[in-house]
Amino acid sequence: MVTSSKNKYDTLEQIIFEQGLRILGVHAYQELNLLLFVLNNGKVLRRKIDTLARLRDANQTVLDNYHLIAGGVGVHWPDVDEDLSLKGLLKAEFSMQAMAV
Repeated sequence: MVTSSKNKYDTLEQIIFEQGLRILGVHAYQELNLLLFVLNNGKVLRRKIDTLARLRDANQTVLDNYHLIAGGVGVHWPDVDEDLSLKGLLKAEFSMQAMAV
Protein backbone atom coordinates (compact mmCIF):
# COMPACT_ATOMS: atom_id res chain seq x y z
CA MET A 1 0.00 0.00 0.00
CA VAL A 2 1.37 3.38 -0.99
CA THR A 3 0.67 6.26 1.33
CA SER A 4 1.10 9.91 0.56
CA SER A 5 3.45 11.96 2.69
CA LYS A 6 0.72 14.63 2.66
CA ASN A 7 -1.60 12.31 4.60
CA LYS A 8 -1.83 13.67 8.14
CA TYR A 9 -3.11 10.40 9.65
CA ASP A 10 -1.46 7.04 10.17
CA THR A 11 -3.41 3.93 9.16
CA LEU A 12 -5.24 3.53 12.47
CA GLU A 13 -6.14 7.21 12.58
CA GLN A 14 -7.51 6.92 9.04
CA ILE A 15 -9.80 4.09 10.17
CA ILE A 16 -10.96 6.08 13.17
CA PHE A 17 -11.37 9.56 11.74
CA GLU A 18 -12.10 9.07 8.07
CA GLN A 19 -14.54 6.22 8.68
CA GLY A 20 -16.06 7.77 11.82
CA LEU A 21 -15.27 4.81 14.10
CA ARG A 22 -16.29 5.47 17.71
CA ILE A 23 -16.71 3.70 21.05
CA LEU A 24 -20.38 3.53 22.03
CA GLY A 25 -20.01 1.90 25.42
CA VAL A 26 -17.82 -0.06 27.80
CA HIS A 27 -18.90 -3.14 29.72
CA ALA A 28 -16.76 -4.29 32.63
CA TYR A 29 -16.89 -7.82 34.01
CA GLN A 30 -14.58 -7.78 37.02
CA GLU A 31 -15.23 -11.45 37.82
CA LEU A 32 -14.13 -12.39 34.29
CA ASN A 33 -11.19 -9.95 34.23
CA LEU A 34 -12.71 -8.50 31.07
CA LEU A 35 -13.50 -5.13 29.52
CA LEU A 36 -15.62 -5.02 26.37
CA PHE A 37 -15.60 -1.92 24.16
CA VAL A 38 -18.63 -1.76 21.85
CA LEU A 39 -17.97 0.16 18.63
CA ASN A 40 -20.42 1.94 16.34
CA ASN A 41 -19.67 -0.55 13.55
CA GLY A 42 -20.99 -3.45 15.65
CA LYS A 43 -17.55 -4.80 16.55
CA VAL A 44 -16.43 -5.47 20.11
CA LEU A 45 -12.86 -5.07 21.34
CA ARG A 46 -11.69 -6.98 24.43
CA ARG A 47 -9.04 -6.18 27.02
CA LYS A 48 -8.08 -8.00 30.18
CA ILE A 49 -8.55 -5.71 33.17
CA ASP A 50 -5.36 -6.92 34.83
CA THR A 51 -3.28 -5.63 31.90
CA LEU A 52 -4.25 -2.07 32.82
CA ALA A 53 -2.35 -1.00 35.95
CA ARG A 54 -4.79 1.67 37.11
CA LEU A 55 -7.85 -0.53 36.59
CA ARG A 56 -6.34 -3.77 37.89
CA ASP A 57 -7.44 -3.25 41.49
CA ALA A 58 -10.59 -1.27 40.74
CA ASN A 59 -13.93 -2.52 42.01
CA GLN A 60 -17.02 -2.86 39.82
CA THR A 61 -18.32 0.59 40.79
CA VAL A 62 -15.09 2.23 39.64
CA LEU A 63 -15.04 0.18 36.43
CA ASP A 64 -18.62 1.19 35.65
CA ASN A 65 -17.87 4.89 36.23
CA TYR A 66 -16.37 5.87 32.88
CA HIS A 67 -16.87 8.70 30.44
CA LEU A 68 -16.46 8.62 26.68
CA ILE A 69 -14.13 11.41 25.63
CA ALA A 70 -13.39 13.20 22.36
CA GLY A 71 -16.65 12.09 20.83
CA GLY A 72 -16.03 8.41 21.54
CA VAL A 73 -12.40 8.08 20.49
CA GLY A 74 -11.34 7.60 24.09
CA VAL A 75 -12.53 6.47 27.51
CA HIS A 76 -11.76 8.07 30.88
CA TRP A 77 -12.20 6.53 34.35
CA PRO A 78 -12.15 9.55 36.70
CA ASP A 79 -11.87 7.56 39.95
CA VAL A 80 -8.46 6.18 38.93
CA ASP A 81 -7.48 8.81 36.33
CA GLU A 82 -7.12 6.24 33.55
CA ASP A 83 -7.55 7.05 29.86
CA LEU A 84 -7.63 4.62 26.95
CA SER A 85 -7.74 5.63 23.31
CA LEU A 86 -9.55 3.86 20.52
CA LYS A 87 -6.30 3.96 18.56
CA GLY A 88 -4.48 2.13 21.37
CA LEU A 89 -7.27 -0.43 21.66
CA LEU A 90 -7.17 -1.10 17.91
CA LYS A 91 -3.38 -1.36 17.93
CA ALA A 92 -3.54 -3.95 20.74
CA GLU A 93 -6.27 -5.86 18.90
CA PHE A 94 -4.27 -6.00 15.67
CA SER A 95 -1.16 -7.09 17.59
CA MET A 96 -3.07 -9.93 19.28
CA GLN A 97 -4.49 -11.08 15.93
CA ALA A 98 -1.04 -11.03 14.33
CA MET A 99 0.42 -13.15 17.15
CA ALA A 100 -2.40 -15.69 16.76
CA VAL A 101 -1.46 -16.40 13.13
